[in-house]
Amino acid sequence: MWVLIVALVVGAGVWALKSCLEVPSKMIGTAGQALATVAAAFNQGTMTTAFVSYATTVTNTLRLQVATLRQMEVFTRTQQTATAFGYVPLPEVVVEARAPVDYSYYVDLNGPWRFVLEGNRLQVFAPPLQFNTPAVDPSAITYEVRKGYFKTAEATEQLKRSIATLVKLRARENMELVRPHAREQITAFVERWLVRAYADGRDYAVKVYFADEKPPAPPVEMPVLK
Repeated sequence: MWVLIVALVVGAGVWALKSCLEVPSKMIGTAGQALATVAAAFNQGTMTTAFVSYATTVTNTLRLQVATLRQMEVFTRTQQTATAFGYVPLPEVVVEARAPVDYSYYVDLNGPWRFVLEGNRLQVFAPPLQFNTPAVDPSAITYEVRKGYFKTAEATEQLKRSIATLVKLRARENMELVRPHAREQITAFVERWLVRAYADGRDYAVKVYFADEKPPAPPVEMPVLK
């Protein structure tokens, strides 16, 4: 019994001594992380690498989804029919399709990200805005003949075959519509990363530009006439 008691006391003392020795080193490590600053990371050239690593870990994908859009699209096809009996012109056929379409937009995390630090302003140059393949529910598409009587089935079938191409064209057209929202999402994402990664992350204003955009030129200071 006495041997067991002595062993427990000695073990507890060794554990306490080990814990006391480890505390300062842990505190130093934590303090070192807290002292990390945006300017230091920028000067060391690790800003972009750290951001991409963080974003990839958080999203668990190489794409950062920045905008979604759901619209009821209307597609129209006008088809000029042939003539009857070789000389009597037949009326044209107009077929319409209505379909709910989901569009999603993203930026490539492995794309060319660039950060420019100007005082307390961090300019973020993101890769180009891209879109995933639009999602169309075939069961929800409705077709209607708006005009014409002849060869309407043929015109409808051709419109069905062109839906996949038409929604991609519409996704490209909608880029300007979703660009402001995508910019806001990237800005918020970068701001959260700065706060988590750097002690002074809250002190920097983030401004996001896409690869096909140019930041506004700084105002020209007019000379003061004396």
